[in-house]
Amino acid sequence: MKFPETVVVDASVGVKLFLDETGSDEAERLFALLGHAPPHVIAVPDLFFIECGNVFRSRAYRRLMTPDEARKAFTVLRALPLQNVASPDLAPLALDLALAHGLSVYDATYAALAERLGAPLVTADGKLARKLEDAGTKAILLK
Repeated sequence: MKFPETVVVDASVGVKLFLDETGSDEAERLFALLGHAPPHVIAVPDLFFIECGNVFRSRAYRRLMTPDEARKAFTVLRALPLQNVASPDLAPLALDLALAHGLSVYDATYAALAERLGAPLVTADGKLARKLEDAGTKAILLK
């Protein structure tokens, strides 16, 4: 899959860098574009880090990764050169999108950022991708 130069990614994609599951190879290819020519931008709302941290905590709690592995994954994720956007700046549009399209405000925050940047949202959540496409927001589903 060829990715555009600017994309928004949600937590379902970010955690795939550290989990061996469907779509992990595609996520690795996407994040490998950072720092390569032509310049690629991966944008995230600051909420992304909280959601990814929660996934790592859940996996550690279920003993699918150790607490040290969870901490290391979170540290590596935070060190990536991502374009980080403050969620409060996206909140009014996110709420409008959530109300209009039956999204959670969490998911709508990613959609709001994608809309603001005129970029697609890359997600591993098929249900979200379908709702976004129905709402007129370009989504790329990792498979």
